Amino acid sequence: MPSARSSPRRNEQRPPDGKRRDAFFDNAKFLAIVLVAVGHTWEPLKGDSRTLEALYTVVYAFHMPAFILISGYFSRSFDLRPDRLRRLITGVAVPYIVFETAYPLFKRAIDDDPSMKISLLDPWYLTWFLVALFVWRLTTPIWKLVRHPLPLALVLAMLASVSPAIGDDLDLQRVLQFLPFFVLGLQMKAEHFQWVRRRSVRILSVPVFALALAVGWWSVPRMNTGWFYHRDSAQELGAPWWTGPVMVLALFGCSLVLTACFFAWVPRRTLWFTALGAGTLYGYLLHGFVVKAGDYQGWFEPAWLHGPLGALFVTVLAAAGVTLLCTPPVRRVFRCVMEPEMKWAFRPDAAESARARERQPVRETAERERTTVGA
Repeated sequence: MPSARSSPRRNEQRPPDGKRRDAFFDNAKFLAIVLVAVGHTWEPLKGDSRTLEALYTVVYAFHMPAFILISGYFSRSFDLRPDRLRRLITGVAVPYIVFETAYPLFKRAIDDDPSMKISLLDPWYLTWFLVALFVWRLTTPIWKLVRHPLPLALVLAMLASVSPAIGDDLDLQRVLQFLPFFVLGLQMKAEHFQWVRRRSVRILSVPVFALALAVGWWSVPRMNTGWFYHRDSAQELGAPWWTGPVMVLALFGCSLVLTACFFAWVPRRTLWFTALGAGTLYGYLLHGFVVKAGDYQGWFEPAWLHGPLGALFVTVLAAAGVTLLCTPPVRRVFRCVMEPEMKWAFRPDAAESARARERQPVRETAERERTTVGA
């Protein structure tokens, strides 16, 4: 939302559908997806540097929680209305099927691995987020109905952390362990984001991040990074069962603090990358092909990349690459699989047609008024 001291025109964009977009959220989504891509390119390099491993740990503590929290915030109006269900299918389920098929085929071709199987029940690499988003949004009416949604979501996450029998089907461990961030987003209001954007929070976030980096550096040889992925139970990570619920609560608290610090430094005004925030899902799903190609083809193996300058070079390259993948030309090319209309697949919605007929006179009146003013 625009700040009280700034002009709304600078902070808001008006897309073709006439709805106003808050530059803050688009900026936050773009910066979060850049951190996701950078973190993936750090994975092959972090084993040679304790500092890079610490940075990786801190980034993984908040980048996906921040993205998921925003997803929950913008899912507050979701219900089981036919038009919204259609968008859920075309914008989440269909891309999942496409990319869950494309990634294994890509590995077969680039890594010369004919044994790689296609399985829609076992999300591979990045596609888990689409499964999670589908489940979270589909259950949104339930979270809006129950009396204490966040405590309930935390209980489910804690139970998942001690349930290795859940297995890998649909990556339900991640779906359940990241669920509290989505549910929290559903409960948030605009004033909560205004609070974290205050100058005092921005100043306080500096020592908080410094402390997080120090703790991350200390924890490198002492803590399993797998806790930050939220994809395994405590038993699968080789820890006693009771550490699962403890780590769920501890990481939830730490992630929220770091997410608030991240939001505090997200620009509020429209910048050169603000419009790219609308294409972050494109950058998210497409950058994985580049990272995996580098992994398969040995692009990360040269010794000079494993030093400070090499890590910096890879970081800049990853940020530039995912930025390119969020641009309108790339989105136009891949819109057919990322946002297909698929009108042929759905029955006409009588309620939606009635709403359109009701809106038509209002649009015609507004158009006549604009024409009169222009004359």
